[in-house]
Amino acid sequence: MTGLSHRNTTFDELTVGQTASIERTVTANDLYVFAHVSGNTNPMHMPTMDAARNAASPTVAPSLWVGSLVSSVLGTILPGAGTLYNAQSFNFAGRAKLGDRLVISVRCLEKREKPRAVFETKVEKADGTLVLEGVAEVDAPVTSIVLKNQDLPLLLLDECDHFGSLIARCKQLPAMPTAVVAPDDTNSLGGTLLSMSEGLIAPILIGSRDRIMHAADAAGVDISGAPLIDIEDHSEAASRAVAMVNAREARAVMKGNVHSDELLGQVVKRDGLRGPRRVSHVFVIDAPTRSNLLFISDAAINIAPDLTTKVDIVQNAIDLAIACGLETPKVGILAAVETVNINMPSTLEAAALAKMADRGQIRGALVDGPLAMDNAVDAEAAHTKGINSPVAGQADVLIVPNLEAGNMLAKQLTFVARAETAGLVVGAKAPVILTSRADNDKARLASCAVAQLYDYWRQNGRPLMDEALADAAE
Repeated sequence: MTGLSHRNTTFDELTVGQTASIERTVTANDLYVFAHVSGNTNPMHMPTMDAARNAASPTVAPSLWVGSLVSSVLGTILPGAGTLYNAQSFNFAGRAKLGDRLVISVRCLEKREKPRAVFETKVEKADGTLVLEGVAEVDAPVTSIVLKNQDLPLLLLDECDHFGSLIARCKQLPAMPTAVVAPDDTNSLGGTLLSMSEGLIAPILIGSRDRIMHAADAAGVDISGAPLIDIEDHSEAASRAVAMVNAREARAVMKGNVHSDELLGQVVKRDGLRGPRRVSHVFVIDAPTRSNLLFISDAAINIAPDLTTKVDIVQNAIDLAIACGLETPKVGILAAVETVNINMPSTLEAAALAKMADRGQIRGALVDGPLAMDNAVDAEAAHTKGINSPVAGQADVLIVPNLEAGNMLAKQLTFVARAETAGLVVGAKAPVILTSRADNDKARLASCAVAQLYDYWRQNGRPLMDEALADAAE
């Protein structure tokens, strides 16, 4: 438990009949942590391991994990800090499932020779269904202890799957016709076919037939289900992909084994996919430490953008965040410091962007800057520095001062902080999926899902909602 501030109940203060309870929802992270600590990897208890059970059956929480919740009441609330177990019995009357809301309660049954006390213990679902009951014998504390407000040390888990929900949301849509440029290596071709098999895109392969077929043979995959346009030269293949979008034969372009400059050179031509804004790239980050997605721009296209270009970069990133489901994104304009310094142009531009948003020149989001990285994403850091802002400490979108800073930030999150990363070029007439050779399959799937959501938003003027949310809205 975190953030506790509670005085314990000493043995002398304890009364028979006294009760206490907490509520707790069973989460996937609870089950993964318990599996690591206990070594119990029974697939019945693992949300992603369906091979040994019916995939339609809800994941069952380990009974001893449920039982361990009793100790959180005894050890922190009643009697509280200083309590030590002597014995505990359990009778398991039911099963707790992933997503269940549980009520954990204790009641003092008797006081024996000091400091021994006996408690009835019980765990029920929110609807009153009994999960377990038992009796605990403890040594109650004999001196008063107050737990101060404090958080447990941070625990990082690989499973923080915001991308999974984006991919699932796109299952509501038909596959998006996508012109894939030069998918002639195993990585780019494999990611393309995986996205096709998941129903995200309907790929049109454009490139050297011989090289694409060789890559398919090397990967042991069947490409007969995807049309193939034989063009040897990468620039010509990129030009054809752009032409297909303009002719409405495709709705997106996807980078294969082609250099980004070759592809983007065709995108930004006057007869290409150039729109009224400068195109920019947005990294979409699923980081283990965050409860929502993080959007970073621009870390791949505009090297040293001026203020005019940054206006487009900010608006493009806001549009993508809204398309992915954020109602009013909070945008932090990053600099090395959180105060305006005339010797640091990035701080001046950040302040100008924030004011432009106040005046409606940038729309759809709350924008503030300059903000340093720490006080943009960490509420405690913002509080310590006395920053009073609706964005500080809770930014959803981070706008970096230049490409080098953004690229370093995104790759640090990916390779050091173990975040999952997707990416999309926005601001053009159609989404451009700019995958990297270092991307894994999940990143490629996520990039295609983000492209679908962005395309839906462009076509419909509103974000795609989850089916359950859409039903509720109706």
